[in-house]
Amino acid sequence: MDTIRGQLKNPLVAAIGAFIIGLFFGLVILGWWVWPLEWKDAAPQHLREDLQKDYVRMIVESYAKNNDRNKAMERWGEMGENKNSLLQALQSDPTINPEDVAMFANLVQSPMVPTTEMGFPSLEGTPATEKVTIEPEKSNTSSILLLVVSCLLMMAFAGAFAYVMLVRNKKKGNRTREPDVADYNVSAMKEAQEISKKAEFTDYQDGAMGAAIAQYMTTYMIGDDLYDDSFSIDSPSGEFLGECGVGISDTIGVGDPKKVTAFEVWLFDKNDIQTVTKVLMSQHAFGDPTISQRLASKGEPILLSPGESVWLETATLKLEARVVDMNYGQGALPAGSYFERMTLELAVWPK
Repeated sequence: MDTIRGQLKNPLVAAIGAFIIGLFFGLVILGWWVWPLEWKDAAPQHLREDLQKDYVRMIVESYAKNNDRNKAMERWGEMGENKNSLLQALQSDPTINPEDVAMFANLVQSPMVPTTEMGFPSLEGTPATEKVTIEPEKSNTSSILLLVVSCLLMMAFAGAFAYVMLVRNKKKGNRTREPDVADYNVSAMKEAQEISKKAEFTDYQDGAMGAAIAQYMTTYMIGDDLYDDSFSIDSPSGEFLGECGVGISDTIGVGDPKKVTAFEVWLFDKNDIQTVTKVLMSQHAFGDPTISQRLASKGEPILLSPGESVWLETATLKLEARVVDMNYGQGALPAGSYFERMTLELAVWPK
């Protein structure tokens, strides 16, 4: 959340975000849900070609039965530009009476037209004797206009928001910007990574347990409020055995950056049914019965001390978490209550 808040302070990112939100609101919310566009009273010329052919068939059959010239011409005028080709296709259709088609063709075409081999009037290149005026369809212009206005208002709002952000950013000039939470996180993470790179790993080769199958170094620096390191445990042949890691368990006090008073070190074994967790606590948290009892539900409470080792065991794995370095923060909070820096070495062996 802090990272997102930091990105939104960038005027370009904020403008793009506002535009996307406005576009979504205008098209989806207003255009599809609130005021959806509706088509009503569409003309036959807007139908599919097969349905247009069926409509012409009905016009022909209706005229043959009722002999209503005005009604037939009114319907014929609604068929659009390809009506002649549709009528011509009916001349070779065996499912309709050819005399009905010929009679209707004589109605809509000039009487002085050449005939086809079957005796029907030829419809190609012959002007109609009667011009039918088609009234334009009525559309729901009010809904469309309202949708357009809503979209324009959203775009105007996005533009105004971007302008305000840009102006505010220019007014700041070259003044030094106060660091925010995102800055603390990046700086603390980079410093912690450098400390982990410089730390020396323990040589277990000549020890009682022999060389570890996995060794990792992890460092916490105050300001890294998202501290949560995890590592994969693989056998020498590359087989996945499990995972281990360290993360923040509890904090003390208020304000940024967070004051971490306890960490969680955990070990996951793919051959075990549960993850083993122990809570590494500051001197103040370990000595406070309220805090210690509350954190005991997460795992066995352990007092974190320089050079000390904490062991975790599962069905087939054994992990040592060794405190390489640690330092308490100084401030208004009780002494020894939160960590400014802490480096752990994690070593894993198969049982």
